Amino acid sequence: MTDNSAATEVVTDLAAEAAPEAPLLVAPADGTPEVICTSERLDEAIAALAAGSGSLAVDAERAHGFRYTQRAYLLQLRRAGAGTHLIDPTAFDGTPALARLGETLADTEWIIHAASQDLPCLHEVGMTPTRLFDTELAARLLDYPRVALGTMLEELLGVRLLKEHSAADWSTRPLPAEWLTYAALDVELLIELRDILADQLVAAGKDEWAAEEFAALAAGASTVAEPRTDPWRRTSGIHRVRTRRGLAYVAELWHVRDEIARDSDRAPSKILPDVAIAELAAIDRPDRTAIYRIAGFQRRQARRYLPDWLAGLERVATLGDAALPPMHIPSPGPPQPRLWAAKDPLAAKRLTRVREVLTDLATEHRLPAENLLTPDYVRRLAWSPPDPLTADAVDAALAELGARPWQRRLTVPGLTAALIDD
Repeated sequence: MTDNSAATEVVTDLAAEAAPEAPLLVAPADGTPEVICTSERLDEAIAALAAGSGSLAVDAERAHGFRYTQRAYLLQLRRAGAGTHLIDPTAFDGTPALARLGETLADTEWIIHAASQDLPCLHEVGMTPTRLFDTELAARLLDYPRVALGTMLEELLGVRLLKEHSAADWSTRPLPAEWLTYAALDVELLIELRDILADQLVAAGKDEWAAEEFAALAAGASTVAEPRTDPWRRTSGIHRVRTRRGLAYVAELWHVRDEIARDSDRAPSKILPDVAIAELAAIDRPDRTAIYRIAGFQRRQARRYLPDWLAGLERVATLGDAALPPMHIPSPGPPQPRLWAAKDPLAAKRLTRVREVLTDLATEHRLPAENLLTPDYVRRLAWSPPDPLTADAVDAALAELGARPWQRRLTVPGLTAALIDD
């Protein structure tokens, strides 16, 4: 028999030496504020926040996976001297009230964790910052391996956050008290977290990099993304559909579902799952009988719209071949890298060299390679380098794609050398 007593003693000692679990933050220091849903109380909040000092912590809760839109259903704001304010934006629909709040605080630095997620819904209600500090992006530039808000607060401030309501349906009214506490805690320590990360950025010599990144986020805060071409082609399971008519069924059912979801303000997946659309479209001649055999169409929400699904099938069945969508549409960018070796061996070799350069630079400067340079920029540059191939031309090409000055300063020399074909 093997004697494991020594190993057991080592494990026990290590466990004893391990740091105790960080305390759980269960309530804001000043208590959970009531939700603001009247003009009078909003005026009071605007005045209080305007009289506060320093940066403004901002968060927004959406109902992703429950509602069709990505609108905000709760806003959380906190500022030194003003405390925390929870605002129900739906109470001010059709009014300029929140735009006035945004204008009052526009020139203040806004602290947002993962700003790209919240900026669109904030802009939708009239709140667009001119300056911001993204704590998640700052953590990425500092090469933290995990950058979720709860993880950062635990590591840098020694507290844990409640996270069980992160995927809740925030369109629920009235909002449960425990949800409001969770929401208030999301901004409780955001200012303190920002200050620690700002000091670390300075110490690492990355504060100018972060400033450029934050400025670009703020500049794009009011930009509305262009709709995708043929968004139905992203339907999960579409790879099972092998014919153009099958794709037409996917497109038709996707659009029928989208219209139903938009009119009822429900997430499309709550009406009918993607896999059900793909499964039906993969059948040679889908009909009512086929619908009855597919589990996704037997959900209560899907059954309500049986006439709509059948009408969609009939419309596609009558389409001539010329009206059917192509199996593939040309990509505006380079092909997938796995195809490069066959399509353009020189480009494939360039991509390998370029990636090696960026990996080495990312390691040297201790940050993720994707933050050093956006992967799409890398692929476009390697697929179609500028001609003539000079450092200035590479710099200009990256600038046109959207690379920040700090990224270009670090990468252009190495990229230029790597792009030269043997």
